[in-house]
Amino acid sequence: MGSLLRAAAFAVALLLLASSGEAAFLDFFNIFRPRSEGDYFRNAFGGGPDPAAPAQTEQEEQGAAPATATGLTKVPPSDPPSKAAKDKVKLRVDAGDGPVGKWTIVSQNSGVSAMHMVVMRHGKAVMFDTTTTGRSLLRLSQGNCRIDPRAKEEGTMDCWAHAVEFDYSTGGLRSLKVQTDTWCSSGGLDADGNLVQTGGYFEGDKAVRYMKPCDTCDWMEHPDSLAEGRWYATQHVLPDGRFVVVGGRRAFSYEFVPFPGKANEKAVHMPLLRETTDDVENNLYPFVNLLPDGNLFVFANDRSVVFDYRNGGKVVRELPKLAGGARNYPASAMSALLPLDLRNATNGGDPEAEVIICGGALKTAFKLGENFTFQPALRDCGRINLAKPDARWEAEDMPVGRVMGDMLILPTGDLLLLNGAAKGCSGWGFARQPILNPVLYSPAQPQGSRFRKLAASTVARMYHSTSAVLPDATVLVAGGNTNTAYNFSGVDFPTEVRVERFCPPYHSEELAANRPEIDALSVPADGMRYGKPFTFRFSTPAEGVTGADVKVTMYAPPFTTHGYSMNQRLLILSVAGMVDEGRSHTITVDAPKKPELAPPGYYMVFVVAREVPSIAVWVKIQ
Repeated sequence: MGSLLRAAAFAVALLLLASSGEAAFLDFFNIFRPRSEGDYFRNAFGGGPDPAAPAQTEQEEQGAAPATATGLTKVPPSDPPSKAAKDKVKLRVDAGDGPVGKWTIVSQNSGVSAMHMVVMRHGKAVMFDTTTTGRSLLRLSQGNCRIDPRAKEEGTMDCWAHAVEFDYSTGGLRSLKVQTDTWCSSGGLDADGNLVQTGGYFEGDKAVRYMKPCDTCDWMEHPDSLAEGRWYATQHVLPDGRFVVVGGRRAFSYEFVPFPGKANEKAVHMPLLRETTDDVENNLYPFVNLLPDGNLFVFANDRSVVFDYRNGGKVVRELPKLAGGARNYPASAMSALLPLDLRNATNGGDPEAEVIICGGALKTAFKLGENFTFQPALRDCGRINLAKPDARWEAEDMPVGRVMGDMLILPTGDLLLLNGAAKGCSGWGFARQPILNPVLYSPAQPQGSRFRKLAASTVARMYHSTSAVLPDATVLVAGGNTNTAYNFSGVDFPTEVRVERFCPPYHSEELAANRPEIDALSVPADGMRYGKPFTFRFSTPAEGVTGADVKVTMYAPPFTTHGYSMNQRLLILSVAGMVDEGRSHTITVDAPKKPELAPPGYYMVFVVAREVPSIAVWVKIQ
């Protein structure tokens, strides 16, 4: 076919597409056009002008905090709930199956709304948002303000904290100083338990930041370290302890995080990312998981591949499409690598790796949301066993469609689905009907019996909300800001600075009466070694248990933002032996045999007895 004939055929195809009415939903020539920052602000104020900053309630709010003050300012009063705010989804709980969990408020004011969250091994969570949206509710201390590079007047100081260290036991706060913009960035914990954090917006899009787990540490930043800007990218740890950063807005590539102070000259092109970009992108924050064979599972929009990053980057295997809609930002489904059960790894082989993706939105959701039309979120979950040569997505439905939710792996191996909305998609003002109930998903149960509706919160958490599993096996829940600034009045959903704790059903009084307790002094000080036995002691307060009652799990705490928990994985360890002495037990487990199963670093190790987890101990595997 000649070039003119091909061009004519292409033009006819476009005319047919336009006549079908679908052209409004597929702006073909704009697929690779950078969307403006304003596109994501469009709905934040109902199409009207940005509201004024909240009224100041303290005389000293304009400047830095006095040295003797915490810097925390009061939460401004909110308006009565709007019609949209009252339209919440509260499900009838499945109380017939036992306890349904319990919610408590940990803090009424975290100072910073938690767009990003990670739990670190020194008993604190680091939570942060962005420098783009102006003031928070927490001031930096005197002499510790940052220069705002985007201010109209050169040298203007920004004295508001945009990151905080949160003590989840006491609710205590410590302001942290972010130098570059962390808006919609990525991160993970390295082999020494340090937070390594990449990308963001404007002057921060190529930055690499570091945070050590200590009570006096603050951010160390290295701007211009990455070859490409990484805004809405995914970061994942590798078996050798390095990190790979995949994708981001207009970044159809991946690269490895350089050593501190070094800079990458170029990134590696990844065709999947360009091929899955549509008119509203729908492939940001791609889902990435390290598989037992060392390859990566990468999912973007509705497509996925098994990818070998080690040999110049090649697709080992293309997997079937997951039909029904889009799954990545702004469609924002939930996803996790299901627990890797080392008890089932026979003859020294690898456990079967399965990935689950739940919810999301139709591909048209963002375009319609620009006109304040909010489509129902997707209700289906797709689950795929990557160990099978003919792997296919198996579908099942959640109790309710959900977009922008979080998916956490509990110490028992069950999954907790929480936060999010029943209509719309990600973006400021692009969703409605917040879902108040978490849902428990039990992957080991037969299909049709896996979902269970749990107790509802009273706090609506949609866009920019986060959650994390804590060492005591409860769940920290924070954030939620559908606005372009900290707004508490004149908006449907005020900025959320309350922090909650959800106690899953296993924390009920009746189930936790015989909760196991790990003897921390018995845990080897040098941690785990790959492929070696690992022995420690635990006890049960009410009655003894047998080996059939017990499993040991190890959990890699993730970096969570925008509904995706990067680097999250849970392993169920093989028990080599257990000696019972009444209610005291000495247990030996086999450590994972290689870093492809458990990359080096600190894990929370739990003993689970009769489906009730202990408080974790932090253990380093190396």
